[in-house]
Amino acid sequence: MNIQSVPYGHPDAVKLNDEVQAEYVERYGDPDLTVMDPTHFEPPRGLYLLAYDAQGRPVASGGWRSQERSEEGHADGDAEIKRMFVVREVRGQGLARRILAALEDSARAAGRQRMVLETGTEQPEAIALYTSCGYVPITKFGLYRFEDSSRCYGKPLAQAAAGSSAEDATGA
Repeated sequence: MNIQSVPYGHPDAVKLNDEVQAEYVERYGDPDLTVMDPTHFEPPRGLYLLAYDAQGRPVASGGWRSQERSEEGHADGDAEIKRMFVVREVRGQGLARRILAALEDSARAAGRQRMVLETGTEQPEAIALYTSCGYVPITKFGLYRFEDSSRCYGKPLAQAAAGSSAEDATGA
């Protein structure tokens, strides 16, 4: 697999975004209505990655965007993960882990303090991935923070090499 940085508005990114939105509709009944501005993913304040298979087809995506303290519950120094997705045909091959690690490295290099994400109860595979990679539950943030099915996770970046604890991730 070939992982490349691309603009969020790249045609292949749009294609995978359409696929992930269809999966959200399948799982939750509605697409994700979070506002996504392509400029949010431009380095050094963000990054968007696509993975391509041997035939050059886009098969996985993921990005992060800088966030600062906001009414929606973000904290200063956050890097918010968005649009982590792997097409069904290639799931289970470790692509999401590879993209997640690259996103964490990029956000850490950009000086971000904590990686955060919002997912939901209808995505148990995502929850399993993130918790197995050291993410812990945090105070809910974002558009869906008042939804019962929403789950938010975080992982400190500055201390990632030395290990982390739930207290580090939650800011407690």
